[in-house]
Amino acid sequence: MIKLNSSAPLAEDAGKLLLRVGAGGVMLLQHGLPKLMDFGELMHTFPDPIGLGPAFALSMIVLAEVLFATLLILGVWTRLSTIPLIIGMAVAVFVAHGDDILGAGELSLIYMLAFATILLVGGGRFGLDRIPIGKPMQRPQVDVLPQFLKQA
Repeated sequence: MIKLNSSAPLAEDAGKLLLRVGAGGVMLLQHGLPKLMDFGELMHTFPDPIGLGPAFALSMIVLAEVLFATLLILGVWTRLSTIPLIIGMAVAVFVAHGDDILGAGELSLIYMLAFATILLVGGGRFGLDRIPIGKPMQRPQVDVLPQFLKQA
């Protein structure tokens, strides 16, 4: 049983998992997938806060909110996956909503802080990064000969 006031490694990793899956999952489901599904309609009208064209801006934010949010949820390249998400949310907070950060930019600010926290603390042990892929499993060395046979 996990005690709420415990700072045991299991509780810390469970908290990291919750933050990772929560922030990444809501980003993917509420923001990334709807933009991806309406990409054709949005590509001409999407805000262009950095002057590279609406289609390019939409492509970059969809890449962050779909691909990197999915990697974050799965715990693959966790810290690296947060960087595009932090950049996207920083553009939303400080450029797109720069005049109303705590109003219209509040949700983007919360996402940015959650992703920055994951960048700093990591994803924890409950992620696919922790599964050894491509490496042979090391089996423990078991001594099968009884001690008296070795002496003979």
